[in-house]
Amino acid sequence: MVPFLTRGPAGDGRAAPPGIPLARLLGRAAEGGIHLKGFGQKGLGQKGFGQPSRLFPRLKHFPTPGLDPVLGRIGSLEVRLATTPKEVKRAQRLRYRVFYEEMAAIPTGLALIKRRDADEYDAVCDHLLVIDHAAQEAKPFRKPKPRVVGTYRLLRQEQADRHFGFYTAGEYDLGPVLEANAGKRVLELGRSCVLKPYRTKRTVELLWHGIWTYVLHHRIDAMLGCASLEGTDPDRLALPLSFLHHFARAPEGWRARALPGRHVAMDRLSREAIDPKAALQALPPLIKGYLRVGATFGDGAVVDHQFGTTDVFVVLPVEAIAPRYIGHFGAGADRHAA
Repeated sequence: MVPFLTRGPAGDGRAAPPGIPLARLLGRAAEGGIHLKGFGQKGLGQKGFGQPSRLFPRLKHFPTPGLDPVLGRIGSLEVRLATTPKEVKRAQRLRYRVFYEEMAAIPTGLALIKRRDADEYDAVCDHLLVIDHAAQEAKPFRKPKPRVVGTYRLLRQEQADRHFGFYTAGEYDLGPVLEANAGKRVLELGRSCVLKPYRTKRTVELLWHGIWTYVLHHRIDAMLGCASLEGTDPDRLALPLSFLHHFARAPEGWRARALPGRHVAMDRLSREAIDPKAALQALPPLIKGYLRVGATFGDGAVVDHQFGTTDVFVVLPVEAIAPRYIGHFGAGADRHAA
């Protein structure tokens, strides 16, 4: 699932409390993938409160105690966790290339100069990388390195609580969801992107294998995020939005609601007026993939004019994942052996 950001005031009509960033760079998943934007912001001093934004923060090494950084491999492709600042910067450059050069996102001046998509969360998240050992990136006076072709950003709840809260706060209120599921370990997935030539089944399989290995190691109970549909006119997206509302709505305890002032109704068509087959064809490939795995969707969509998308909230409790997919992507799958 890929990954949400705070792009302005709290989203409910109130001015943001002192110290909450008025805008953070927004990441969007390639080909309708999931991009995460944080979790329910609360008032100053409360759980989930965002600390001051800092672009291009000082990065540190990223230890992976008890977990081998190399999580799996298919052919020349390897999925691994970044362990050094240089590896995270390579992920930031890939994100910039996909979000700002291939897609329509508008970078800040500093991001434009550095040609990296970055924010304060990069220093406190784990970063999943897909590397192609058969493709080398060569720079003058530097040793060639295998190419980074895909990435995900992973934010565990304990890290979110310790630092800036979750990223989804700019669009959805997760306070009730977190309270209803107190004691469960939540993982936020974000900033997902894959280079266009690598948007294939095996790359997706490898990413999911890496995520699932990470989920097992950290005993995660649920993954959350946002998915994007291309376009900013909800009426043009009435069929897929209505399908998700009527046929794939999250259970009440997991159903995050879009923030007041940003909430766009998804039930634009009646259940009887929906052709499920046509609706599935209208959905982006990764949203269809999440549906197959067992994901469900929140209450209300959010229009993101900066990126030309309409976002929906996605939640995937581990217990809801279909057993056949656990076997397919799981850590014991021989085809993914590192």
